[in-house]
Amino acid sequence: MTPNHQTNSTLLDRALGAFLGLAVGDALGATVEFMTAREIAVQYRTHKEIIGGGWLHLKPGRVTDDTEMSLALGSALIASGGWNPRAIADAFVKWMQSNPVDIGNACRRGISRYIADGSLSAPFAEENGGNGAAMRNLPTVFASLANEDVLIQRSIEQAHITHDHPLSDAATAALACMTRWLLLEGAQAPCDKMANDLIAQHPAFAFKPWPGKTSGYIVHTVQTVFDGFFNTGSFEECLVRVVNRGGDADTTGALAGQLAGALYGVQGIPARWLKKLDPAVTAAIYKQTPQLLKLS
Repeated sequence: MTPNHQTNSTLLDRALGAFLGLAVGDALGATVEFMTAREIAVQYRTHKEIIGGGWLHLKPGRVTDDTEMSLALGSALIASGGWNPRAIADAFVKWMQSNPVDIGNACRRGISRYIADGSLSAPFAEENGGNGAAMRNLPTVFASLANEDVLIQRSIEQAHITHDHPLSDAATAALACMTRWLLLEGAQAPCDKMANDLIAQHPAFAFKPWPGKTSGYIVHTVQTVFDGFFNTGSFEECLVRVVNRGGDADTTGALAGQLAGALYGVQGIPARWLKKLDPAVTAAIYKQTPQLLKLS
């Protein structure tokens, strides 16, 4: 399938839904990051408003490294006029040196290694099995819609700047391919097959019934995101289900928002959440998204 199989306006609506959905999920989930589901229920009953706070003491609508690294990757592709892993790594360096509100350990290690020796691939390590590569990959999808094989190759290339782990690779590629399909066709059903294929190759990702873990380990992240995405019927229902499980809720929220936003489009995102989102982030997403799509 190619972008020519539907109108440009439909594709743009879904793409904006995915990117804004990622940012909304990040901002919503950040409030309850590292809390347990029981703690969330005691404090909020159901957490469903973008109110900031949390362990990072964020202003309402502020995003974290999930959205910021995605925007950094997007800016590198736009400035380069196409795929350029070194430009991506340089953009990550610039972002890390800007004193971000949060940065994962594997991302910090990988970017620091790149500064030290210029290498574009981290060595394999078990501790690189986190979700930091998958969470930032959406601009790669936008710029690679025309060819799934190219998308998978590029997704793993950007992942390896900081993460070299087979489960991270597999999940990053699978989430990218699901998002691509949703953007091009707007159908959820084929994503079931993609999830089943991932589980067939890597049984650790099995999520039925949901195993109940919400750490930053890529397996736990994917299980929580899939459980939310495949068992709900709206963007809001999906995000509320996911973030109220706590743990690494900014990233599970971001990835669930990416998938649900691609499926339901901008119109499916609650207006009250979009209004709360940091205006600078919203403006950057609206600027980057059509430019990235033109690279595909």
